[in-house]
Amino acid sequence: MVCPLPFAAVGYAPPMPALLTRLNPFAKLDNGRAVWAWGMFDLANQSFQLLINTLLFSIFIQQVIVPAEDGDTSKGTTTWMLMAASSLLLVVVFSPILGALADHKAWKRELLLGSGLVCALLTSALAFLQPGQVGLAFTLYVIAALACGLGENFLGAFLPEISTPKNVGYVSALGWTMSYIGALLLLGITAVYALVLGNAEPEQARPMFLFAGLWFAVGILPAFLFLREKATPQEKDAEGKARGVGVAVVEAFARLVQSARQTRRYRDLGRFFIAFFVYSLGTQTVIYFLGLISSELGNTLGQTILFALVVALAAGLASAVLVRVQDRVGHLRTVRFFLMVWVAASLGLALVRVLDPPAVAFWIIAGLVGVGLGGIGTSSRAVVGAFSPEARSGEFFGVWGTTYKLSGIVGVLAFGQVKNVFGLPVSLLVLAGFFAAGFVLLRRVDERAGIAAAAEEGDQSPVPPGA
Repeated sequence: MVCPLPFAAVGYAPPMPALLTRLNPFAKLDNGRAVWAWGMFDLANQSFQLLINTLLFSIFIQQVIVPAEDGDTSKGTTTWMLMAASSLLLVVVFSPILGALADHKAWKRELLLGSGLVCALLTSALAFLQPGQVGLAFTLYVIAALACGLGENFLGAFLPEISTPKNVGYVSALGWTMSYIGALLLLGITAVYALVLGNAEPEQARPMFLFAGLWFAVGILPAFLFLREKATPQEKDAEGKARGVGVAVVEAFARLVQSARQTRRYRDLGRFFIAFFVYSLGTQTVIYFLGLISSELGNTLGQTILFALVVALAAGLASAVLVRVQDRVGHLRTVRFFLMVWVAASLGLALVRVLDPPAVAFWIIAGLVGVGLGGIGTSSRAVVGAFSPEARSGEFFGVWGTTYKLSGIVGVLAFGQVKNVFGLPVSLLVLAGFFAAGFVLLRRVDERAGIAAAAEEGDQSPVPPGA
């Protein structure tokens, strides 16, 4: 029987049983095709987020590009830490600038597709790196990661356009669920390549880098075909006079400063960003160190792939559940629940390192890590979407991306330094502290007030700087 999803996604609806129609998650949306294309980009970029950032490339850097000296892998670990932090820093710098450009020219779609293509090409180029080519590896990775990080911002900025205040959680969770479907497919292919075909050594990962780039390139085609931007260019000021791009960028920074000062109007969004920054210190660290943490716990590359498979499966299930419940339960309540899951998972990993419990305990904790990843991402993005006026979505999602990447810089460097000085168990306790502190700070955010502030501005034009 033909699956209804691809047909519904492209706007054709052949006759089908009512049950299958109800099972199609896009059927209840007026713009199901656009949401599907948007979610496909989320699915596509998992090839970089998962295979490069989280699973394979950190181990490849540590053991192939910067091989261990007398069993000491700290140099490779430090190299990876600096590569990750550098790419995140560049995203922090460029997010507000390109967010302003996206709003000024109504270029969210063009910048989204362009960033995806750049990342796909450079990801494939990683396959040709040889031992000792640290500078080339650094350059290729940092530019690819910059493109991927900026693409996340532009993708998020589409959320207010393709959703409504009543279904923003539903749409966000759909995209996140599709991303973990992609993750499961990628991990299954990686497991076959490494375990079934016998390519389990880090230096044999090069074909997977090439495959990851091709996956990303193919996966962005639906967005190219079906995702359209509703926003119109903001190339004139309130008096109807033309503004150049340079002026728009300067105004964008002024608007960011002004938004930070508008504590009464966007107070709860600002408070959320503070809490988001703190708990993202933890989530970003896990994303960039998951493979190395697994290795430090004594797992082989094959076991690490299985670990990532369990994490991705649990994350996908968590996102799928949120599709149905998040809008009813409440976005902030959902975030708080998953922060407690993260605290439990972090403490569990520390206990695994110290106590050496039965193997089943490790796999249960792997499931908790996955539930935390799948839940915290989509629920956090939904909060920003619910608290953002549509006319300023590019700006506020630029702030979201900047906050997220800045937390990655601080979190990655802090975790790496604590690990080097005090060891893995202590660094995992610090990780749990990030999530617990975010939980406490989140209690200061009022969800109803945040949504009301966004609705109050509605379709009005952004407030000019200095107003």
